[in-house]
Amino acid sequence: MTAGPIAQVPLGRTGLRVSRLMFGGAPIGGLFSPVSDETARATLAAAWDQGIRAFDTAPHYGVGRSEQRIGAFLRDRPRPEFVVSTKVGRRLVPADGDVEGAEGFYQTPRLSRVRDYSRDGVLATFEDSLARLGLDRIDLVLIHDPDDHAAEALDGAYAALAALRADGVVGAIGVGMNQTAMLEWFIERADLDCVLVAGRYTLLDPGAARSLFPLCLDRGVAVLLGGVFNSGVLANPVPGATYDYAAASPDIVARAARIRAVCDRHGLPIAAAAVQFSLAHPAVTALVVGARTPAEIAEDAGYFALPRPDGLLRELAGEGLIPAETTQ
Repeated sequence: MTAGPIAQVPLGRTGLRVSRLMFGGAPIGGLFSPVSDETARATLAAAWDQGIRAFDTAPHYGVGRSEQRIGAFLRDRPRPEFVVSTKVGRRLVPADGDVEGAEGFYQTPRLSRVRDYSRDGVLATFEDSLARLGLDRIDLVLIHDPDDHAAEALDGAYAALAALRADGVVGAIGVGMNQTAMLEWFIERADLDCVLVAGRYTLLDPGAARSLFPLCLDRGVAVLLGGVFNSGVLANPVPGATYDYAAASPDIVARAARIRAVCDRHGLPIAAAAVQFSLAHPAVTALVVGARTPAEIAEDAGYFALPRPDGLLRELAGEGLIPAETTQ
């Protein structure tokens, strides 16, 4: 089957190229509900058929199950054709008790996560990820959620990854977080190739455009953008929807519903508007979107092909739903 319409673009100043839509591996690690091996493989195959050639995972996602499933799928594909991103900062250790549902993941191996941003911990985590993926190298490695561990992550994790990059063991390094302030802190102190920021440049929260994106453009740091649906509410704004991995408040649901009403008047699904809005910023290289079924990833890829109606963003700004400067 020929590849789908997803374009491949350079990852900043690195020698890597990524698809503008990257596959996010948390859902096939069992996030929120179990996913079978068969469904995970079918979902990855559907992503490949759409032209997706970049895959983001982490030890945290199903305590290694996401890495194992992505690695098993990619082992049959030509190595030069894809990019794999994983993360360090959570080391996996044997669990003492029941792990079902721990940190939102289901039907996982009996392992627990330990925060470890030390040099030795990061090197051990990297080697474990290589083994789970079963690949000869990892293209991109990100320091994962060092919110309460900034100094240790800079002195330990970053130093270890910078050495691996200098030795050619990894192609690019960065930091992945759900906030912007600490990403800016790291960019000012470290030589990063990219950042992954989740949920902070969306139709509901465009805050990353205020200072993070200008800093990235100035320093030549590529931006990978996750959480464009704010974990669900921007795909289906109904009571009970999820916002940033928790139940959305009535105010958030109401605001998202107002955005959907504007999108409906312009004939564009709100999820397509969310994708196109987030991808349009010049600082953004690619979107990282998770999926648990073939239908989900095909739908996400299809949003790229839909034309954005003239006047949609202006109307959203006119109703006070997005800042006026994001319409430029």
